[in-house]
Amino acid sequence: MNLPEELRYTAEHLWIRSEGDLFYAGITDFAQQQLSDIVYVEVETEGETLGKDQVFGTIEAVKTLSDLFMPLSGEIIAFNKELVRKPEQINKTPYESWIIQIKPTAPAELEELLSAEEYASMINE
Repeated sequence: MNLPEELRYTAEHLWIRSEGDLFYAGITDFAQQQLSDIVYVEVETEGETLGKDQVFGTIEAVKTLSDLFMPLSGEIIAFNKELVRKPEQINKTPYESWIIQIKPTAPAELEELLSAEEYASMINE
C-alpha cells in the first residue's frame, strides 16, 4: 500500500497535503481499496467554514455510501469538480485526486494528524 511520507493522515482515512497557506485533502489508498469502485463524490459545502470532524461531503462506491469528515477546521475554498465527471480517478490515483481545498482556521490542528507511520500502524491493527 502506498503512503507518502510527506502527507498527514486522519483516522477517517483522509490524507492532507500542505501547499503554502492552503491544504488539499483526499481519501487514502487504503480507503479507496476498501470502498472498491468509486462512482460518485458529492461536496455541497464549498464556500462554507466547518469545524474539524464535521461532515463536508459523501463518497459513493458500488458497495457503500460514506460520509467525508473535515480533517481540520477551515473554509472549503474549492471542490475538485473533475471528480464529478471522473470519480474513478480516486481509485487510480488517490494521492493526486484531491477532493477539497481548505483554508485552515486552526492550522495547529495539522500537528494532531497522523504521520504515515502512525496511520500504517492504525490500519494494520
